[in-house]
Amino acid sequence: MRTLALASVCAFACLAGEPRTIALTGTERLKFDHREITANAGESLHVVLKSVGTMPKAAVAHNFVLVQEGTDLDRFTAAAFNARETDYIPPEFSDAVIAHTGLAGAGETADVTFAAPDKPGRYVYLCSFPGHYALGMRGVLVVK
Repeated sequence: MRTLALASVCAFACLAGEPRTIALTGTERLKFDHREITANAGESLHVVLKSVGTMPKAAVAHNFVLVQEGTDLDRFTAAAFNARETDYIPPEFSDAVIAHTGLAGAGETADVTFAAPDKPGRYVYLCSFPGHYALGMRGVLVVK
């Protein structure tokens, strides 16, 4: 497990109000390369997700979905299974989603910029493509 702990490494760009970029990779092994990211409360983050592999996008695509603490992840991912039209982001859980990217197929990237939650805690991020969460494609954003 690799940890991405860059909150204290914020350089000039952070002081100028620029978001800190977090580079994530999603693989056909259905894992993110970073299982933990740390951030300061309210910090501006830019997550760039790169999908690597060779399988067609319809078979294996990845996204980054950050959800509120306390979200029922089993219900969320079950609903996501039927949310193909919305890139597997279930509309009935829109209040639970803090931020998300679109889907990225092999060789593609998807990104999102957002403010880390103001409340310190542990916020799950996951890939909501069917079956990926259940097979371990998830991590946690630790907000300090």
